[in-house]
Amino acid sequence: MSFTNYKVPYPVDERYSKKTAYFSMEFAIHQPLKIYSGGLGFLSGSHLRSAYELRQNMIGVGILWKYGYYDQARNQDQTLQVTWMEKVYSFLEDTGIKFQIMIHDHPVWVKAMYLNPQTFKTAPLFLLSTDLPENDYVSQTITHRLYDANVATKVAQFILLGVGGAKLIDELGFDPDRYHLNEAHGVSSVFYLYKKFGNVEEVKKRLVFTTHTPEEAGNEKHDIHLCQKMSYFCGLGLDEVRKLTGMEDDQFNHSLAALRFAHIANGVSALHGKVSRAMWGKYSGICPIISITNAQNWKYWADKQLYKFMEDENDHLWDDRKSYLKRRAFELVADQTGKLFDPNVLTIVWARRFAGYKRADLITRDKERFERLIADTKYPLQIIWAGKPYPMDYPAINDFNYLVDLSRQYKNVSVLIGYELTLSKRLKQAADIWLNTPRVPREASGTSGMTAAMNGAVNFSTDDGWIPEFIDHGNNGFVVPGADYAGMNTQQQDQYDLDKLYEILEGDILPLYYENRDIWRQIAQNGMRDVRFQFESGRMAAEYYDLLYK
Repeated sequence: MSFTNYKVPYPVDERYSKKTAYFSMEFAIHQPLKIYSGGLGFLSGSHLRSAYELRQNMIGVGILWKYGYYDQARNQDQTLQVTWMEKVYSFLEDTGIKFQIMIHDHPVWVKAMYLNPQTFKTAPLFLLSTDLPENDYVSQTITHRLYDANVATKVAQFILLGVGGAKLIDELGFDPDRYHLNEAHGVSSVFYLYKKFGNVEEVKKRLVFTTHTPEEAGNEKHDIHLCQKMSYFCGLGLDEVRKLTGMEDDQFNHSLAALRFAHIANGVSALHGKVSRAMWGKYSGICPIISITNAQNWKYWADKQLYKFMEDENDHLWDDRKSYLKRRAFELVADQTGKLFDPNVLTIVWARRFAGYKRADLITRDKERFERLIADTKYPLQIIWAGKPYPMDYPAINDFNYLVDLSRQYKNVSVLIGYELTLSKRLKQAADIWLNTPRVPREASGTSGMTAAMNGAVNFSTDDGWIPEFIDHGNNGFVVPGADYAGMNTQQQDQYDLDKLYEILEGDILPLYYENRDIWRQIAQNGMRDVRFQFESGRMAAEYYDLLYK
């Protein structure tokens, strides 16, 4: 096909006719395309799927990671081993587009690959690569590893996504009405666009920004002199950069730049929007920050049989289907760990990216109570953990390895590796309880519970991210009641949440599951109904057009 004066290759719904270029460092589109790490990618993937279903005039712009994020393997003692394996994608199409951008005052060749909408039923996706023989080895490595730990490489990746993505769009002749930065990784594009249009206002009217980070320290900052040295600012002098961005010190704050160049931005839940407005409100010149709550694609994630049996009010077949889904997932547990899980036993799953604030180990921190819980024969349970820590986040890796070591002591506790799209879906189908334990208010949205609910799992969570908009305690899920967290130190907060978690688990969840299965099933089905439309990415994709791209 021709990539000259590119148009999306399907009829566009007139409600969504504004041309939009959607930038993201990662996209979780389908299991074979391993260019994602976690929640941001899952969100971007669902967004492109719904954009396709709604016939939106949108293209995705990302990076083709040669080695992906990393491949999760095990050492001989079953602890985490980080490995990188080259990926090959026969289903990507070479656009024939090649161009140069400046990185570190050096011309770097960039090529663009194309994911056809028909391949996985998504909006068109263009992926940039510097892994070309025309480039020196250092330039080739820019697109080797997602979120490379080397600072200079990371800045180069940001330049590639932003400047390279904006230049690709010019090469395509796409001429977007809106450039949508999904996180601030691509904010270097604003300097390219500033040079192209010649003034800030022309950039502002085209730029929108979604922030996913609920605390200032988590937003990317880099030495402004390093950025200048790396050609981040597209040849602009530092004095002009400081004038344009309002940044007087030596730290370049990517998110702050995005908030000053965009005409509107959004947080990814109602709570996160509120937190973001409070966090960034002390800075001058930022754009309005609204909230558009994240969502996930029902068509991709939901078990359609469970929904059919629920709608038919056939409890027997619903129970039978859930049991089958559990048995199928437990084959993976047996394969990886040698443990045989029972589909009749309440199964708790904690599975997502490992990070300190997510507190994967929270339920284990009271050793005596945990021991009693695991050994209980009246109300037995099984626990599965899975997820990838960042390969250089050693505290998170230690948490993962601690749980691996802990799991050796119990036949009903397992830790799985390979947490990618397929395993994620299987574990959500296996879960009776989807456990979510972030330290409030550090989870911007947290979408894993949405897809769990689409598979008959009951959410049990601290009151963070999307949860305040969803859970009706005891009706469609269970929630640890909030407290005056601002008045607590970290240890006090963790202890409060741990005590409440056990109180609800032992006092409400376990007795209900084993003694009143009809009510339990109703809670699970209420969650399935409540997540179906409000937290389906079609709603989210439409809201972006109605509220952000308007």
